[in-house]
Amino acid sequence: MKQLLLLAAFCLFGLTSFAAVGDTTFVQGNIVNLNYYNNFDSTIVFPPGNKSYQKIIMIFTLGKYVCPPVPPGTTYYCSDWDYTVQNFLMTKTGDTVELGRLITPYANTSYTRFPMTWKQRYTYDVTDMYPLLKDSATVRIHYSGYSGGFTANITFAFIEGTPPRNVLGINKLWNKSVPFGNANNPITASIAPVTLTPPSGTVSSAMKFIISGHGSDANGCSEFCSKYYDVLVDGNSVAHKDIWRANCGLNHLYPQSGTWIYDRGNWCPGDKVFETYFPLTGLSAGVAKPVDVEFENYQIASPSASYTISGYAYHYGAFNNALDASLEEIIAPSNHEINYRENHRVGNPVVRVRNIGGSTISSIKLEYKVIGTSTGLYTYVWNGALAPLADTVIELPENYDLRTAPTGTNYFQVRIVKVNNNDDANTTNNSLTVDFTAAPVWENQIVVKFKTNTTVETSYTIKNAAGVIVAQRNATNLAANTVYTDTVNLPPSWYVLEVTDDGCDGLKFWANSAQGTGYIQVFRTSIPIQFSLKNYFSGDFGCGFKQYFSTAWPAQIPTLVNETIQMEAVPNPANNMVELSFSNINQVAGYLLVVNTMGMVVAKQQVSNTQHSLSVADLASGVYELIYVNDQSGTTAKTKLVVNH
Repeated sequence: MKQLLLLAAFCLFGLTSFAAVGDTTFVQGNIVNLNYYNNFDSTIVFPPGNKSYQKIIMIFTLGKYVCPPVPPGTTYYCSDWDYTVQNFLMTKTGDTVELGRLITPYANTSYTRFPMTWKQRYTYDVTDMYPLLKDSATVRIHYSGYSGGFTANITFAFIEGTPPRNVLGINKLWNKSVPFGNANNPITASIAPVTLTPPSGTVSSAMKFIISGHGSDANGCSEFCSKYYDVLVDGNSVAHKDIWRANCGLNHLYPQSGTWIYDRGNWCPGDKVFETYFPLTGLSAGVAKPVDVEFENYQIASPSASYTISGYAYHYGAFNNALDASLEEIIAPSNHEINYRENHRVGNPVVRVRNIGGSTISSIKLEYKVIGTSTGLYTYVWNGALAPLADTVIELPENYDLRTAPTGTNYFQVRIVKVNNNDDANTTNNSLTVDFTAAPVWENQIVVKFKTNTTVETSYTIKNAAGVIVAQRNATNLAANTVYTDTVNLPPSWYVLEVTDDGCDGLKFWANSAQGTGYIQVFRTSIPIQFSLKNYFSGDFGCGFKQYFSTAWPAQIPTLVNETIQMEAVPNPANNMVELSFSNINQVAGYLLVVNTMGMVVAKQQVSNTQHSLSVADLASGVYELIYVNDQSGTTAKTKLVVNH
């Protein structure tokens, strides 16, 4: 397939944020209504296996359908509960291999996030399963729900190219639901050691482990209790892991009609159950050794806890490339629902990069731009130490085009151009494009109206592009059930309003009515109109939310008159702080404009002393003009400044 023809399909399946647009084959799998507890099977014809694929992505799209009418007086739930969904590949030998797991959200239509048109995409990297994803096969969706209302759609994307490593062998270890806490039926009886003999040519081995806790005994186990396990190779511990998700109150899919904020046994309602990869240190080609998982010792008189477990061992050859940086995801700006909380973002773009080569990466040069803008490319060099198979999240310097992007759909592109000052060995995974919606533009003066609730756990800050707090209210200094009104002046810049709640139950939550209801509102000052807060949801935001926005730029650069004032910038070029000194001036009070080569004002600061510090850490490398305007006389000064990061 040609790249241009694929862009629409990649946008449809949400892959422009997560995978390079190369020659790709899409394979349609299951399209079903999940109407009751059952297995839903579909026969799929995968590619024959005569090509090499750098990445294979399974896209699971969850949606809703209209449940049938029920007799009067009958209680019937429809897409209301958090049910487990497992996706399996049925191999030719009759075995079942789990490809991915998720938990449905509490998706009652009374909540604005869940209209009947709602869709949620979940992506799973199943590249290592390629030896099994060939020819005709059956894909099974196991739905554990006891009511209907959800739809499921599975699609596979086979992206051609060279994988990080070739998979030489796969061993299924465990795939079952096992009891926990029962002295008469201990978990060790269900999870027995498995002896593995890596095939010839194996350089390294790893175990993919998926686990989620279910049931609730007197201690809340296993859904609402935190336990741990150890991974052992030949009796030696190679990893220790807690079975817990401690961030459900920051779920990207919120609010929900149930107890979505409560942390759980390695899962959150409406999210994937994340797998963990453990290096199986100590295994070597041709040598048989046992691999085991040992759980925390736990017994209870009335056991009802269980864990649903899948474990697989992969045996790999050597890395196919020594130097290979993969641009895995554009986190912001992005319209992808998995990154809902970080958008609509303005200011610093955020990307995730993975090292899929055999050598440590010490530097990555990236280019990025809003497509269709006149400013063009921005560049940034990341420096650090990224080990093989490790990920890092990179926050890029501000792209000023994000402040002026038009309403509607825009496109943002990022590209890796150099790795360790060299060309990357594999360039097919170096570029991503994502659609995004621009953050709003607010006035230069706003009013924040903040009402606390009974528990007083909520705080807010407004920070500018330099990370300086320009307004705040801290919960430790606030009274209960009290309204606070703040007028905030905002010079031209971008800002983030961040609201946090120490109890992770927002300013209101249906399951905690005792805390009462608070609110936060933002108004224009010129006309008493309230701004919309995208991630707020009337206070039902869990641990917190962010609202990004920018403020209006000056309509034009002032006419330069009477340039008798002297202004000097040191150092020049600069990469962090610049010290400005003014001479031949009586009254210093005025303002400073920083203007880029496109004639756009990218920063404005008040000046009150003959010595003034200017941070350029957030400015892109390039040439700028500094313009000083005196408030009293209107006289001006200007000088050139080179920023070189």
